[in-house]
Amino acid sequence: MIDLIIGVVGMLFILIGFVLEEFWNKFNQDTIAYNLLNILGAGLLIYYAYSLRSWPFGILNGVWVLAALVKLIKILKK
Repeated sequence: MIDLIIGVVGMLFILIGFVLEEFWNKFNQDTIAYNLLNILGAGLLIYYAYSLRSWPFGILNGVWVLAALVKLIKILKK
């Protein structure tokens, strides 16, 4: 049951980031908060994918984490 809760929280983080980015101009791909939501959300979904033994889902979220980390590092260097 805890695995499911972790998966749902991860999904919510990513969906919240997506919805805010769509409807609020100050929240976008160039903000720290957006990228942190994606990193945390995808990180939780990697754990959930591992608990399901779902390699495609895990790899997808692994790439998502890496992309958000690279973007976050670029933002922080500015």
